[in-house]
Amino acid sequence: MAGVVPWMILATTLLLATISISAASRTAKPRCKETCGILTIPYPFGIGAGCFYTDGFDVSCEHNRTYMHNSSNKMEIYSLNLLGGQAQVSTLIANKCSNTDGTWTDGWVSTWTAPFFTLSSRANKLTVVGCNTLAFLGGYNKKEQNVGAGCFSMCPDKQSVDSSGQCSGMGCCQTSIAPKLSSFNVTFDSGFDNSEVNSFNPCSYAFVAEQDWFRFEPDYLEGHKFTDKYKGVPTVLDWVAGRESCAQAPKNRTSYACVSTNSSCINSPNATGYLCACNNGFAGNPYLEGGCQDINECESPGQYCHGICDNTIGGYHCYCGPGTQSTDPKREPCNPITASERARLTKTFIGISVCAIILLSCTFALLIECQKRKLMKEKERFFQQNGGMLLYEQIRSKQVDTVRIFTKEELENATDNFDSSKELGRGGHGTVYKGILKDNRIVAIKRSKIMNMVQKDEFVQEMIILSQINHRNVVRLLGCCLEVEVPMLVYEFIPNGTLFEHIHGKYRTTSISLDARLRIAQESAEALAYLHSSASPPIVHGDVKSPNILLGDNYITKVTDFGASRMLPKDEIQFMTMVQGTLGYLDPEYLQERQLTQKSDVYSFGVVLLELITGKTAIYSENTEEKKSLASSFLLALKENRLESILDRNILGVGTELFQDVAQLAKCCLSTKGEERPLMTEVAERLKAIRSTWREQLIEGANEETVCLLENSSQYDPSTTGRHGSLMALDIETGR
Repeated sequence: MAGVVPWMILATTLLLATISISAASRTAKPRCKETCGILTIPYPFGIGAGCFYTDGFDVSCEHNRTYMHNSSNKMEIYSLNLLGGQAQVSTLIANKCSNTDGTWTDGWVSTWTAPFFTLSSRANKLTVVGCNTLAFLGGYNKKEQNVGAGCFSMCPDKQSVDSSGQCSGMGCCQTSIAPKLSSFNVTFDSGFDNSEVNSFNPCSYAFVAEQDWFRFEPDYLEGHKFTDKYKGVPTVLDWVAGRESCAQAPKNRTSYACVSTNSSCINSPNATGYLCACNNGFAGNPYLEGGCQDINECESPGQYCHGICDNTIGGYHCYCGPGTQSTDPKREPCNPITASERARLTKTFIGISVCAIILLSCTFALLIECQKRKLMKEKERFFQQNGGMLLYEQIRSKQVDTVRIFTKEELENATDNFDSSKELGRGGHGTVYKGILKDNRIVAIKRSKIMNMVQKDEFVQEMIILSQINHRNVVRLLGCCLEVEVPMLVYEFIPNGTLFEHIHGKYRTTSISLDARLRIAQESAEALAYLHSSASPPIVHGDVKSPNILLGDNYITKVTDFGASRMLPKDEIQFMTMVQGTLGYLDPEYLQERQLTQKSDVYSFGVVLLELITGKTAIYSENTEEKKSLASSFLLALKENRLESILDRNILGVGTELFQDVAQLAKCCLSTKGEERPLMTEVAERLKAIRSTWREQLIEGANEETVCLLENSSQYDPSTTGRHGSLMALDIETGR
């Protein structure tokens, strides 16, 4: 082989190694967050669904700090070691203090870990700080055996405390712990306390920490200096990818962790189970497909080879150049070559390097251009597939002149690439994000997870319907993005959440006043009445419910989510359709006859009206009873003349006749026969009259304080309170 340099093999290897460098350098799964703060999160650990191996390896990132999910307390992760199968985490400190009045407080610590983690007996020790203190570490190993250890520290006076920094038993002691503990607790013996040494050591502390981390200082015995300095201690956990040995691991199943082609299984030296490691000559993450990449030994001259180095997959060859010789160029240097030979090799190397650089540059340029063309074709295909050309023609012909077509890049920039911190709400079919456009407008972007052809028809339907609606109580559509597989809608930003959240969810801590509830009901009814009677052609919403009613600035009602809506032809009053909607709100006549009409919206609105006056969800349960239909329970209570038993207690006692009027209106809306239900315009007018009567009665019979409340409530000020309830305190920054 001397005298013949395999330059083509070398160039090909260099090209392949350069192309695969991105895969080799990555430690997390594709499209998963790889770091949290300064900590790298390597797979099998991961942040978010689909990014971790199995339960126990999921972690969270909060304020650039990483925390374990499956543990008894919130343990912060300091470091993760793939090769050694160890994780350094933060655990709590147990303390026991003697008070001057003779009493004492005892705070113990209990911790359990995920199924694949155990407390490292080699790396940790039980440490006790204090005088006249006996602390115990008790716990269970993977065999459910109860094991433990104890440590006693004694110092009769301050002068006897060891000041060398060691835990010698005088003021501080350390002891080894049992192996493979999956749960443990640290407690103090009640027979020993600090009462006799309270003057210089009122408190004792005990914890399990990495043995080389702690250095004792006598000042730790005084007051609360120790816990003022340390809120938690670093503890080492051993982890395994599987609890079987390598011989028992199911290598032909999807649960096997060592998925990289060039990886192998190794039995954990510290715990019961196995880990994964890259084979000799490879490096990377053995838990990822393609994670173990070839090591180029030839990149470290002199470390592996004293001659000419030729890298191979999983190894390398070493030989001397022409005119030189060596018995073993891996161990002994080749004989010096002549000046002319060096010049020839230098020219050859420069020539090959230039060729390799040109080849790589052309290859990368070609790959980038191909990727750009592929992305452009994909965007064009999605755009046409999602009806983009039809919408574009409608915009040009002014048939649709209120919406704008956004690009994918515009919406990614507006949401920081759809960062989780921008989420406004998440449902079964998708997520709504808060976005800021280039002109500083705040918008809400609806991004669905997946969409079949039927759902694409619903998307186009919702877009067309919203583009034709102009009403102050209906959410306004600003535009859409069609160059992605699942189209996205851009709405005006509604900052104060949904009606469901204010009645049943995260905003329900403060009660809504009766006047506020009547206003929300009236404005919602007016929006639906507009859809039924003023839109051309008339529109049936099809999914009226409290989660689809938003509260905007000054808490003006906004009806949203028209995915199930339908336009009614002028010569028809109803039509056949597949059943859509939400359980508890569905019109029983619609369920039976598969015919969606305006009266279907009236029935669903009747359920929303019940939510406003009862404070209950459409399907609810009381204590441990089975779930009930709110509509059925209400009608039964009304029939048995016990209306007050189902009303919200926060608004009881403010007008019996008023509740009777609202209840009778709801009863009409909930009629099983659609023809017996009122029109939505009649419902809106009736609510307007009820609210007007209520306000007149309130002004006539109220004192000056109540009049002040009414004036403030007309502005929907959430800080206003009164005798008959309080307006809800709302977070203006929360939006939908």
